[in-house]
Amino acid sequence: MENWWKERAVYQIYPRSFNDTNGDGVGDIPGIIEKLDYLRDLGIGVIWLSPVYKSPNEDNGYDISDYRDINPEYGTMADMDMLIAEAAKRDIKIIMDLVINHTSSQHEWFQKALAGDEKYRDYYIWREGKDGKEPNNWTSFFGGSTWELDEKSGEYYLHLFAKGQPDLNYYNPKVLEEIKDIMHFWLKKGIAGFRCDVINIIYKSSLEDGKSKLILTGSEYYISQQGTHDILKELRRDVLSHYDCFSVGETVFVTPKMGKELCDAQRGELDMIFSFEHMEVDQFFVKWFPRKFRPKKFFEVIVKWQDAMEWCANYFENHDQPRSVSRFCDDKNYHDVSAKMLSTMLLSLRGTPYIFQGQEIGMTNYDFKSLDEIEDVETHNIMKEAKNMGLPKWYRWKMIRRACRDLSRTPMQWTDGKNGGFTDGKPWLVVNENCKTINAAAQVGDEKSIYSYYKKMIELKRTNEVLKYGDFRPVKMTKNVFIYTREYDGKKLSILLNFTDKSIKQNYSGKVLISNYEDRAENTLRPYEAIIIEGV
Repeated sequence: MENWWKERAVYQIYPRSFNDTNGDGVGDIPGIIEKLDYLRDLGIGVIWLSPVYKSPNEDNGYDISDYRDINPEYGTMADMDMLIAEAAKRDIKIIMDLVINHTSSQHEWFQKALAGDEKYRDYYIWREGKDGKEPNNWTSFFGGSTWELDEKSGEYYLHLFAKGQPDLNYYNPKVLEEIKDIMHFWLKKGIAGFRCDVINIIYKSSLEDGKSKLILTGSEYYISQQGTHDILKELRRDVLSHYDCFSVGETVFVTPKMGKELCDAQRGELDMIFSFEHMEVDQFFVKWFPRKFRPKKFFEVIVKWQDAMEWCANYFENHDQPRSVSRFCDDKNYHDVSAKMLSTMLLSLRGTPYIFQGQEIGMTNYDFKSLDEIEDVETHNIMKEAKNMGLPKWYRWKMIRRACRDLSRTPMQWTDGKNGGFTDGKPWLVVNENCKTINAAAQVGDEKSIYSYYKKMIELKRTNEVLKYGDFRPVKMTKNVFIYTREYDGKKLSILLNFTDKSIKQNYSGKVLISNYEDRAENTLRPYEAIIIEGV
């Protein structure tokens, strides 16, 4: 019997932008409950719920001030219990974000640390300055230094992200025991596992000055250290192994070798990971420096990870990444077939597919007009640094349109009405104007819609043993065409994808299981065409 998490499609909900029921402009848990039938009908088997914990929202919930309470803007713990129960009635499981590299600076632990409580001070990483400066030269994921001075004590605390997100100290065994208790708390409530935020950087093996300049200075001392592996093994042994659940890790700067070590079933750490290499093919070194998307490079990276990993966590967009149809395809001239082509690829690769809210209706990037429209703390920090570096305004906007996290965080487009049906109030973030033409209400009953195509692909993935468990074999990778097979128990499927707006000559034959075009063009792949063929 295979693991259930290998047989279900996962749908990521970013609660802030999903569905608002009380008119405050922020999505909420009752809003998620309201849309459970929509998700069941789509064929979703697992919801990945981005943070709903109590938080001051310096980083939209990824700065947690209480792991055992719900942020009032999302609802109550009773609402959360109801969500778990109602999802279960529909055979939908829920996994939650586990953010344990850092807490919020408003967390009780950190507040006690600031007040001088030595027990809780040792929950975090503190150092004295060096030569009148920060303790080392490390740089933050969000720009600038990783150190913030506590005036009262005269010491600095480490924060790899925003200054309101102090890093936890895993040299203190009490910290890990606290994390275990938090995990037990939620698993006993009935959730089915965790998406582990930036999980491969939680252990810092040294606080020496960093030497690497290619990525983040200092990162060689915290990326996938042995201490992280030890922590994950202990969490698996003492917590996860006692429940019918799974864990997927967000892993930054990870190589296939690192990924295999994190997911090797014999080691007992994670079940699968989100790698980033396929999300980095259109950038120079870091995401803020864009370069032209070249499909063949994308194909090559996909193949590398499909070959390397026992089981993949497949995704093309999420709350931190731009909309895939805008990024990899043509969201204007070939919007529908582009989105369906990406759906075909996502749901035909080996592994568990992750769909981000709105992806199933082909939501696109929003074209921000000014920084005032952007809420993302990372973008504001990076833009300040870019301006100080003297980068021209036109290039700074190029950076934003490539990498701003708010590109995909605009509210879910439910209808063509006010605010896309997301809220009756003022939305926390601008709603994309194209909600008039791209919305769930218009697509659910339309057999030719992107939504209906996703629904068919999800069902095909669920019922077809070859797509579920078949071996992956690349057949052809040209500048714009990707062909691969899935093979299982003597059966074979061929997947043909055209990543360009040009028609390309390509011989093929056999029974077509699904295509994003209604008719068939002999020996030709049309713009952004996707075909799955049986027995070839």
